[in-house]
Amino acid sequence: MSAQTRVLELLIQLQADLGLSFLFISHDLGVVRRVADHVGVMRAGRLLEVGLAGVVLTAPRDAYTRLLLNAIPGRRAASPAP
Repeated sequence: MSAQTRVLELLIQLQADLGLSFLFISHDLGVVRRVADHVGVMRAGRLLEVGLAGVVLTAPRDAYTRLLLNAIPGRRAASPAP
């Protein structure tokens, strides 16, 4: 098990056991998907999209968010906003 995996599991366990909230900043959307309840997507210091992680990461409204998600290898392309 990698050090990253152990740290992420510890953070998830602390959230569950102690009801902790924390700000987690990452460029790795796979990691974000694992640990976040809510997600904010930023570009050039501006907040472009914010919402529940399950919504933002599966049905993004912003074109830049879709671009980021579509760049993940092996991931099915995010569909355009309704």
